[in-house]
Amino acid sequence: MGNVEYSFLFALCMEELVGEFFFKGLEYGTGCLMWLVWRECNSRTFEDIERLVDLLKSLLAGTLFEWSRIWGFKHCLTMSDFLLSIVLGDADDCSMLCAVLPSTGIGALSVREAEGRTNISSGEKEAHKLLQPVDKTLKTMAIEFAEYQVCVDVFITTQSYLDVASISVIPRTTGGQVYYYYPFSALSDPAKLYNDLRWNVTRPQGFEAVMRVRCSQGIQVQDYHGNFCKRIPTDVDLPGIDCDKTIMVSLKHDDKLQDGSECGFQCALLYTTVYGQRRIRVTTLSLPCTNMLSNLFRSADLDTQFACFLKQAASKIPSTPLLQVREQVTNLCISVLLSYRKFCATVTSSGQLILPEALKLLPLYTLALMKSTGLRNDGRIDERSIWINYVSALSTTLAIPLVYPRMVAIHNLGSKDENESLVPPVIPLSSEHVSDEGIYLLENGEDCLIYIGNLADSNILQQLFNISPSDEIPTQFVLQQYDNPLSKKLNDLVNEIRRQRCSYLRMKLCKKGDPSGTLFFSYLVEDKSPSGPSYVEFLVHVHREIQVKMSS
Repeated sequence: MGNVEYSFLFALCMEELVGEFFFKGLEYGTGCLMWLVWRECNSRTFEDIERLVDLLKSLLAGTLFEWSRIWGFKHCLTMSDFLLSIVLGDADDCSMLCAVLPSTGIGALSVREAEGRTNISSGEKEAHKLLQPVDKTLKTMAIEFAEYQVCVDVFITTQSYLDVASISVIPRTTGGQVYYYYPFSALSDPAKLYNDLRWNVTRPQGFEAVMRVRCSQGIQVQDYHGNFCKRIPTDVDLPGIDCDKTIMVSLKHDDKLQDGSECGFQCALLYTTVYGQRRIRVTTLSLPCTNMLSNLFRSADLDTQFACFLKQAASKIPSTPLLQVREQVTNLCISVLLSYRKFCATVTSSGQLILPEALKLLPLYTLALMKSTGLRNDGRIDERSIWINYVSALSTTLAIPLVYPRMVAIHNLGSKDENESLVPPVIPLSSEHVSDEGIYLLENGEDCLIYIGNLADSNILQQLFNISPSDEIPTQFVLQQYDNPLSKKLNDLVNEIRRQRCSYLRMKLCKKGDPSGTLFFSYLVEDKSPSGPSYVEFLVHVHREIQVKMSS
């Protein structure tokens, strides 16, 4: 055995055995290591048997486990508990980098994507199998992490299938997050990876948190949505909580509320700061009760309503065929608008589609949800899994941009005033508003696509990207700032969007007639496509369904 092997074995056995019990741990770990070395030397000298390093590691772990139980140094019943106690120690947060499918060891995974490709059109087998963990091994491990109050974040830098559905169980259960870079580019992705890692460490966050929501009599908590571990009905355990995570709480009205009275809601979060201080944060909200449905619709919050639709749909995808989920989303939208038409707009003509002012864009966002990555029949299994995981802890402000991205024209940035907003006016997501002479930026909070029209001005292209119309669109793109006012304005715009979204944004150039162009046009949800009807056709369908229900 060489010095490297000795050093590794010694470091492993001493990982968590020094601290409060320093001298006992030193004696315990060193004694175990020396016994193993003595045994291996005898084996090689008298029996001419030389064990591999992997086997020596296993023997050391097994010996440490047995000795720890005999000496009472560790009180673990299983080997997995013992290894977790050594590896984790007093850690609060753990980050894991993953580039290939983990195909060996505990919780080994295999390629399941081929099975999904043959069944992707129906969606049923995919939804029930490929979007769920392959078995309970990683879920059990995730619960053990949560019991040790360890939050796990996973950074996936891959070029192939990775079974995100199974891997993401650990961060979702421990209050962590999955960062997904596919296909990973050594040229364009390091900047985003660096910024994600930096923000993951430096953002406002807490550890070892417990959350409970209380409400007035007549209302009760029905369900929670987010990244957490729930071991008892009333509390939510959060090994890690940060400023980017959202927990959605759905409430159930189970008793009569007096008109004009107020109902109260209170959320209490007990957590530990990064400085080790134990704190409690209590948020209380009091809202008036009304028996007038028109008042309810007048005060409706579209962003919150849609975020609720989005999270409920995402939670159903792994267990329900996609067609049924799309139908449920559509019926939910129709049900809301039918209630308004039936109880708040009875004097209007039945031939008109009447929408509440606060929710007038609900049909548009519902259609966008139906055409999103999570609910389309096409696409990769891992992309759908990462979409579900991303939505789980998504904040309310980012819910709508995820399915209905923001699109702006950047070919006319040079004509903007210095006093104008950094972000140009938003353009509807329809090909009618995309011209061949233009250049457009589309972002959804995670990705940023820049579409270059076939007839775009060569001078503008040179100033913005240092390319000409005849050049091939680079598959790997890094935005640069060149020495001209137009390039500076584009960089200022991208930096402002990154600041608003708290995300570095992956950037990609797109061009018509190219696979990248197809990707860009798939986000134009107001157009008719294989994923669903146009916005006008969807409004006609909603109106027809409301008329049928009104007349029945």
